[in-house]
Amino acid sequence: MKSFTQIAFIFLFAITSAFAQQEKGIIGTNNWLSNWTEFQPGTEDYDEPTQILTGNITEDLKLVKRHVYLLVGSVFVTNNAVLTIEPGTVIIGDYQSKGALTISKGSGIVANGTETDPIVFTSNRSVKRAGDWGGVMILGDAPTNKFGNGSVASFHNQLDPSNYVHTNYGGTDLNSNSGLMKYVRIEYAGKRIQGGEHFNGLLLAGVGRETIIENIMVSYAAGNSFEVWGGNVNLNRIVSYKANYNDFKFNYGSQTELTNSLALRSPYISNSSGARCLKIASYDKKEDVDFSKKFTSVTATNLTFLNTSSNIKEDIKMGLVREAVYVGENASLDMTKSVISGFNPAVLFEDKIAVNQENLDKIKFSNMYFNNCNGNIFVENNSNNEDLENWYGNHAFFNVYSKSHNSETFINIAGNSKRPDYRLRINKIIASNEVDSDLKDN
Repeated sequence: MKSFTQIAFIFLFAITSAFAQQEKGIIGTNNWLSNWTEFQPGTEDYDEPTQILTGNITEDLKLVKRHVYLLVGSVFVTNNAVLTIEPGTVIIGDYQSKGALTISKGSGIVANGTETDPIVFTSNRSVKRAGDWGGVMILGDAPTNKFGNGSVASFHNQLDPSNYVHTNYGGTDLNSNSGLMKYVRIEYAGKRIQGGEHFNGLLLAGVGRETIIENIMVSYAAGNSFEVWGGNVNLNRIVSYKANYNDFKFNYGSQTELTNSLALRSPYISNSSGARCLKIASYDKKEDVDFSKKFTSVTATNLTFLNTSSNIKEDIKMGLVREAVYVGENASLDMTKSVISGFNPAVLFEDKIAVNQENLDKIKFSNMYFNNCNGNIFVENNSNNEDLENWYGNHAFFNVYSKSHNSETFINIAGNSKRPDYRLRINKIIASNEVDSDLKDN
């Protein structure tokens, strides 16, 4: 009996240890990045287009794998039509015409790829660069905190006046359904538009709760990889790879859950001013929004934010590394079980946020793993973060601070560049609940 008890204990300990190393950051019994992601998209060679997508899609349409599609100009799915895309289908955004796909309010998309046969949106240039084409937009009927409905018309240069109605988003239906996107890659999007702005890889504006967004990878976006304006959509297993601007940006009253997702930043690609892994805002200008409506609120669980710098101290000195998370005034963030590794600092609050109980109750960090960061949580333009460190460093929040090399922190990020594994390797980390000292002083 004693022998059986010992064997059972060892078995349970082994199972517990296996799951313990995946408590924080992206999780999964297996590496869910395998098969469908692509961390070297420039090496992929796709066939020449055989079909052209242009103008408005006003009836249900199915794109099939046997064709390669060229997206020319601003393409709108309208009139309650549904665009269905088969697994393995390739859609190529045209460089010259700033090809972009917009799913208008009331219409839908069913892009249901598979792990072994993902759907790919990419560039038609022989040497691909960030911002080669526009991007993908889904416009829904869920609420925002703006006055009236919003519009994405500014993203489309020389838009036909008849299409302005198709650029509107927002409404009253929290549960509105704009369709489904699973196992989809969006590469080299973010074409520059008037005023110096950029398209995003994927923009979700007023998108409702019944819309499914899972297993999406945006690579080399010249704008933000993912931007969410208002709505109640949830995002799961999302990957942002080497974006020029923000990896994830939430604004205009978005009520969102972001779970089990990854952002990888390069200091040599990211814009050095105002580019973060996660930006939470309730507005850009106060006069644009109705203060009687909900402010932005994001629940972020099991995220991994990693700066891929090979020499973080030097890159910080050169001003190439910024904070991983930026929280704006009147926005709420509940972030837990996540990893932030290699930033300067880990988190920054907008300088309009007072450090008081009301605001600290709205901005929560618990069960976090802060690794190799030049400071942890600060208010913008204020180098004294003693109050914040005392608050978030309290043992009740279970936050951990460490300095470990990436090779020791993650399961496999160097041995296989095609199929890396960014799950946390906790058993090789020496960590504590004590606050890290400044990277610059080491």
